[in-house]
Amino acid sequence: MTDLHVPSRRELLLASGVLFAWAYLPKAALAEGRDPRLLVIVLRGALDGLATVAPVGDPNWTKLRGDAGLSLQGAMPALPLNADFALHPAMPHLHRLYKAGQATILHAVATPYRARSHFDGQDVLESGMPSAGFAESGWLNRAMATLAPADRVKGQSAIAIGSIVPLVVRGPAQVMSWSPPSLPTTSNDTLMRLLDLYRHTDPALAAALEERIGLDAIAGAEPMQASKSNDASLDKRTKRVLTYFAGQTSVAAKFMARPDGPRVGAISFEGWDTHANEGQIDGRLANLLGGLDGALNAAEKGMGPAWRETVVAVVTEFGRTARINGSKGTDHGTATVAFLAGGALKGGRVITDWPGVADNQLFEGRDLKPTTDLRAVLKGILRDHLRVPESKLATTAFPQSGDVRPMSGLLA
Repeated sequence: MTDLHVPSRRELLLASGVLFAWAYLPKAALAEGRDPRLLVIVLRGALDGLATVAPVGDPNWTKLRGDAGLSLQGAMPALPLNADFALHPAMPHLHRLYKAGQATILHAVATPYRARSHFDGQDVLESGMPSAGFAESGWLNRAMATLAPADRVKGQSAIAIGSIVPLVVRGPAQVMSWSPPSLPTTSNDTLMRLLDLYRHTDPALAAALEERIGLDAIAGAEPMQASKSNDASLDKRTKRVLTYFAGQTSVAAKFMARPDGPRVGAISFEGWDTHANEGQIDGRLANLLGGLDGALNAAEKGMGPAWRETVVAVVTEFGRTARINGSKGTDHGTATVAFLAGGALKGGRVITDWPGVADNQLFEGRDLKPTTDLRAVLKGILRDHLRVPESKLATTAFPQSGDVRPMSGLLA
């Protein structure tokens, strides 16, 4: 009899760039008749916040970036947000959500990290610790662990998609994982035979395989679409990246929209380190922002009616230099932008204590100065959306942050 190779538990249950946490819900929110969702998107590599949301009302903006900076005129005018700021034209979906009161932009934000190492910056961003170190858990996992869970769904407490579990969701909560199949799809008949075999010989593996089949069905319910860009000039790699952004977010949203699905999740997107040939107006960064915009659109569509109780938070480890470098890129910086999107928001606002971009206003003479602690934003969402106890925010979720008050008024 020929041996049949069956994927190991490790192969079936490994996680990757997307992680969903908790298929059970905060009891406090349930008691209020709400069913909140929170999806955190981490942009790895540091986002150029000034190229994404330009301070067009700042008198020193044109002097700082010249023709490389966004403006309200020209062949590709920026999308106006208010009298002082405008959004990159590659993000029409975010702009639409903003105009509908379902998106908020926070500018000049940063974590407490003030050096410029990707690894340390990402560690601080995802761990929630005041400095880089050897944290083994993330702020989102620890925050959720403070909540009294309602009944678990099908015995599963979390679900992950891909190959690396982001630090932000590592911690005491159990995680189940799912990854897109890399081999040709197995026939339903073969899967059913395997299920029958393992129900008798290995019930635990049978349960995992059965869950995997169900997840595949959910993920495959709709094609993964990239943002609406048919630009023939995009190389194949860029097109794959854009498709990945929207596709993975669509899968996340479909899982989270289910009545029996998880309610909290995190996705990480690579590729935002733009030292050279950043292409702020119509190049590499513009394509990445278009992909992110497509991901936000996919989140809205995938959530369906659940969108009205959803918050999507887009964050990155730090910003980039205020000035363009000699390679037409930007180097590691400090403050940047963060985005919030979702039907649960009191949106349509740019929230900032704007520091200015004159030479004498830049942090260390080179970066946008941080004036808002990102932890305040995240604390506000955790407290008011998921009902994480405020007493736990400064001790468990973000240790040693008692002086950082949760930002109020973010939700509708």
